[in-house]
Amino acid sequence: MYINLPEKRYYAIGELAKAFNVNVSLIRFWDHEFDILKPKKNAKGNRMFTPEDLKNLQLIYHLVKERGFTLDGAKTYLKEKDKMVFDKFELIVSVISYQFSYVE
Repeated sequence: MYINLPEKRYYAIGELAKAFNVNVSLIRFWDHEFDILKPKKNAKGNRMFTPEDLKNLQLIYHLVKERGFTLDGAKTYLKEKDKMVFDKFELIVSVISYQFSYVE
């Protein structure tokens, strides 16, 4: 899935939910379930996601929603394949981003 968000230091949970076309509660749930997500919390307690969190969310979305992994399956996959998975996924995202920028 191609996510078209501007480069920022932090993203609000609502921005991410809208970009992924999911409910805010799902992002909150994944934050609870996946250790690789580490959003900061502001003074009000709102989650503020970094660009690294955005990449991790894209990967989780890809595994769970697009490839049909169970949550336990996605967690296991991420733990076992750690570095290799992220490298492959970054390559896929860069190719998709290039294709979208070429079309526009």
